Amino acid sequence: MVKKSTGARDQITQNPAKDPQTVQAADDASAPSQSRKTSTRKGEGTKRRTDPQGVELPAEPAALTPVVFRADASATPEPPADETPQATGLTESAQIEVEALASEVETTAPPNPPETSGSLEAAAPETAVSDALPAEAETEAMAEPPPPADSPPAPDPQPVLPPVWRPALFIIHVTPELASVAKVGGLGDMVFGLTRELAIRGNHVEIILPKYASLRYDQIYGLQEIYRDLWVPWYEGAIHCTVYFGFVHGRKCFFIEPHSQDNFFNRPSIYGYHDDVMRYAFFSRAAIEFMWKTNKHPDIIHCHDWQTALVPVYLYEQYQALGMTHPRVCLTIHNFAHQGLVGPELLRATGLHRPERFFSHTQLGDHRYPNTLNILKGGIVYSNFVTTVSPRYAFESKDMGQGFGLEPVLHTHHIKYGGVVNGVDYDIWNPEIDHHIPVQYGIDTLDRKYDNKRALRHRLLLADNEKAIVAFIGRLDPQKGLELVRHAIFYTLERGAQFVLLGSSPDGRINTDFWGLKRMLNDSPDCHLEIGFDEDLSHLIYAGADMILVPSRFEPCGLTQLIAMRYGTIPIVRAVGGLADTVFDKDYSSRPLHERNGYVFNDYDNPGLESALGRAIACYRDYPEHFRELMKNAMRWDYSWNRPGQDYLNIYDYIRES
Repeated sequence: MVKKSTGARDQITQNPAKDPQTVQAADDASAPSQSRKTSTRKGEGTKRRTDPQGVELPAEPAALTPVVFRADASATPEPPADETPQATGLTESAQIEVEALASEVETTAPPNPPETSGSLEAAAPETAVSDALPAEAETEAMAEPPPPADSPPAPDPQPVLPPVWRPALFIIHVTPELASVAKVGGLGDMVFGLTRELAIRGNHVEIILPKYASLRYDQIYGLQEIYRDLWVPWYEGAIHCTVYFGFVHGRKCFFIEPHSQDNFFNRPSIYGYHDDVMRYAFFSRAAIEFMWKTNKHPDIIHCHDWQTALVPVYLYEQYQALGMTHPRVCLTIHNFAHQGLVGPELLRATGLHRPERFFSHTQLGDHRYPNTLNILKGGIVYSNFVTTVSPRYAFESKDMGQGFGLEPVLHTHHIKYGGVVNGVDYDIWNPEIDHHIPVQYGIDTLDRKYDNKRALRHRLLLADNEKAIVAFIGRLDPQKGLELVRHAIFYTLERGAQFVLLGSSPDGRINTDFWGLKRMLNDSPDCHLEIGFDEDLSHLIYAGADMILVPSRFEPCGLTQLIAMRYGTIPIVRAVGGLADTVFDKDYSSRPLHERNGYVFNDYDNPGLESALGRAIACYRDYPEHFRELMKNAMRWDYSWNRPGQDYLNIYDYIRES
């Protein structure tokens, strides 16, 4: 540490008549020989001065420039342990200065420094005393060479900088689903959670979705008509639409209602119709037409899955020429298995025309089927950035055959392709505040979970006993491993547990199959199959079940297991996609015990499923204390939207600046 001189030193340095080098040379000449014992009395070591006539002048102390302590091999008597070594060859003022510096060293040295020995001598002017002594002998620290005299003092600690300012963005999500009002699978949950996180961070966020007949209108606040005459070009004419606005749990939502003989969205369910591709091709055109007509020029248009993948195609092929040059488009693919394949009639209906352009393999032409347009592929080609819902699924879809024929286009556009793991909205999926369940609970009040278990049994007319409840919640899609779900129902009943299923399928044949299964098991007191989707019931199942089954063939991310863990419901999953990224086997994971949170199997077959499901049921029955600790481990994991929200903002900034 460099210490400024005070007192006598200041007087010397302020006197320009004195040459420090000359004074130092005189000190060296008058210093006692090393062969004699060095005196340590005060006042010795001063030089005698005379004027030009030989008259003796009062003694002047040596120049008190900063002093360095150097260990000397000469045998100066070792001072007592409780005394500071005294400098020799210095005047009284110099001695005082040395003592002051030595005292400072003592205050900055570690406690109980070792004793030192050796003589101390005055040194060159540019010296300093270190303020960070190591644990070795004090003399070794003193022997370090001094830094240059002009070295600056130690800098002050840097102040804590305020957060980097970034402009608020205008973001519009165009989506076919939104949790609470129109949900089939995880897409609705993702949009619901991400839009809130983006709004919390100071951005202006809006959502555009179809006005389905099956909307949960009780979840929409202040629904009102805001645009009466929206005419959307379609084939050689236009379809009249009305746009409504309302709040869905604080989110600003626009609902587009077309009035046409095609009856696009006034149907009992959201998906599962032969003209689904044309329905959502129209909705995408209506969404961007509404933006243009109302002079909305968002910074980001965020589209989801094939249902809205035509939005960037419309934007850059038609609406950019009309003045919509500001928006950038991010497309999130939730599932590559559904791509929106259609014939040439799409070009005539949408006004894109030019089949020679759009059937090209560099545009919308499908790689597997000739004379077929692939809507999801068009979204990949025309979007500014493409994400999927977990990094592992991004890798599997591009390099491990999970892209369902889109691997070539993903490789072509790999520079704008990546994965962002989904989060869970803990304002909705949180047993401590969940108003959908009869009894709230947390990790410290876990016994209350069993009150919800009794409520679930009462609602579904199941036997009230000590058996475990295994549940399946989700879309009845072949991707979800429906063969294994069927097997799990009977295997669970054989192992002395109960089974609950909640889900529906866009494929009528699958629904029919599960309705037959429901009738077969309808009289069982340990099984209930609910064909359809009920938001309230899903919350109660998450809270009341003991285990959740996710035996997917492939799984982009999976929100089911993330929500279940928050509720202390143990996931039983197959090690694919986002499931392998988030669930770690109780018995075989390499992670520490406190990080294990479920049961995992690898092979897509009945023995693989039984290996995990059987272990889970056995642990629940035979080792309840172990199962309870596993529940707590699962509840401790944090899969909120905080990190994914920032990841998406980084992507938005990237495509805006590109």
